[in-house]
Amino acid sequence: MLAAEKSDAVSHGLLERLSDARSESDALFALVHSDSIYERPIPERHRIIFYVGHLEAFDWNLLNESIAGVKSTHPEFDRLFAFGIDPVGGGLPNDVPTDWPALDAVRDYVRNIRGVLDKHLATAIKNPDAERRDGYPLRTLLNVAIEHRLMHVETLAYMLHQLPFQMKVSPKRQRNLKDLSGVTIEPDTIAIPAGIVALGLPRNSQSFGWDNEYEARKAEVLGFTIDKYKVTNGQYLEFMTAGGYEKRAFWGDEDWEWKSAKAISRPAFWRKEGDHWLYRTMFDDVPLPLDWPVYVSHAETMAYACWAGKSLPTEVEWQHAAYGSADGSMRAYPWGNQAPDGEAGKKFGNFDLRNWDPTPVNASPQGQSAFGVHDMLGNGWEWTSSVFGPFPGFKPFPFYKGYSADFFDGRHFVMKGGSARTAACMLRRTFRNWFQAHYQYVYAGFRCVSR
Repeated sequence: MLAAEKSDAVSHGLLERLSDARSESDALFALVHSDSIYERPIPERHRIIFYVGHLEAFDWNLLNESIAGVKSTHPEFDRLFAFGIDPVGGGLPNDVPTDWPALDAVRDYVRNIRGVLDKHLATAIKNPDAERRDGYPLRTLLNVAIEHRLMHVETLAYMLHQLPFQMKVSPKRQRNLKDLSGVTIEPDTIAIPAGIVALGLPRNSQSFGWDNEYEARKAEVLGFTIDKYKVTNGQYLEFMTAGGYEKRAFWGDEDWEWKSAKAISRPAFWRKEGDHWLYRTMFDDVPLPLDWPVYVSHAETMAYACWAGKSLPTEVEWQHAAYGSADGSMRAYPWGNQAPDGEAGKKFGNFDLRNWDPTPVNASPQGQSAFGVHDMLGNGWEWTSSVFGPFPGFKPFPFYKGYSADFFDGRHFVMKGGSARTAACMLRRTFRNWFQAHYQYVYAGFRCVSR
């Protein structure tokens, strides 16, 4: 392919991906009844209306100076919708719906920004590798805009999941309860040999990565044994039946204080009706599917692991089990090098916005790693024991200095893998996610290791 043709292909692909990402976020907001757009389904988060404006405000603040230099027609909205909230940090927000602009005004703001940016992108994208901001090319800035939006498409799903069912537009579908028969998965473990693990991206990589993905390095890992599958609802129910939430010995000091103060006695996605447990899916309650992965906070995973006499894997151990192989090579994905997008990617796992809910942990055998570990990409992020921090040589993006650095506080933990609502572009080997230990609403599960 000639250089000019390659540039055109990159340009077309970036604009198409931006358009697709916008469609995904628009579709998500369309699930909320208009009279519920000022709700706050998760106490620690902004109201839904904030995010309607935030995605465009972020794109405007990131791109306008580089490609348009147009004076803002709504600088107060640029500021109002600029920054989100770190969950479980600094107390709960106390704003009221009347503190926010009318929905029609926010939608006009969104339409205006898209119109201005798209007009100027049509010209600027002809050279996506030209430096546009702080020495970074437009190609990088657009990847930031696209993935930022897709991250919110996922984290907004966490919020909408907690929104009362009657406030959402439920898709017409018939759930087959035979698929929720309560089959128990037989636990198994896989021995992972010692090896050398590749982490991070090289600074000269042509692939996009966020600032915390740099720089590339290698780490030694000793042999260990890891669960073949994610911990299921059925296994977690055994922990609960054994008094897991009542026994102090299973919990760290801060975790016990949190659990006690908040009266936490179950996963956030569960509720009891009589003698039976129900599971809250995006659009209905169903009998607890015992073969689905359990979604819990980091604090709850640590208590379970203590009860089971095991540990959570470190980030390095998880990386080795997912992408390593007996011959020492590293795969691009657990199953090999085939990309996880498109129709062909469906067989490898539950990801790329295809489903609203989990699937059984053994439902995608073709996605297993070289060592035979199942379900490591999709179907729920996986908590690790590693505190989120920088790799050696870390440099923040100058145009988004707080993206990672604001969370190098010793209170956030690395998650790897992905969920059903994680876009394919963020299933790359180097991608790192993180949350605080006491946040229950993430689509995140875990598996244990023995050393």
